[in-house]
Amino acid sequence: MGKIQKTFVVPVAIGCALLLAACGSFTTPTTTTKALTATTGASLATTTSSAEAKSLAVTPAVRQSLLDAAAALHQLPASDYAGLAPGRTYYAFDPTTHRYYAAAALVPSPKSIKAQVGTQDDGAYSLFTRAAGTSAWTVFSDGLGGVQGSRCPVVLPASVLAVWGWSANSCYPPT
Repeated sequence: MGKIQKTFVVPVAIGCALLLAACGSFTTPTTTTKALTATTGASLATTTSSAEAKSLAVTPAVRQSLLDAAAALHQLPASDYAGLAPGRTYYAFDPTTHRYYAAAALVPSPKSIKAQVGTQDDGAYSLFTRAAGTSAWTVFSDGLGGVQGSRCPVVLPASVLAVWGWSANSCYPPT
């Protein structure tokens, strides 16, 4: 092979290898059910400099934004809920995907039959994602996530599951 051919072939081969590697590095959710994007006025910006996912504190603003987004998924006002279930709310940032992830169970108000019914079965647990720099959560109902054989409505990165202490390939907190 001549010098000109080697000069052309090597960069093209390297470029193709990088392109193929990049294409194979993304995962796509296999199933999406009951997804809803809700926008809140709360400022939710958090930054991190590490390449590892970080578990984050659930501030009052984050808690309210999750409650608002999940209530909107059920087509009810946030006031129909008493809040998020203690010990079942998780929040993290994954710098690899540039996304925030959250998971929470709604606590229905005893005064709202619609909220009580809406949080049964499929609506009992919610998973959330949002891109860094935005305030819009995409919400996925995952009430059946803990049932054997059920499928996750969204793929959570392994690094997020690890910082939350969840099992690999899970979409529901440990019991």
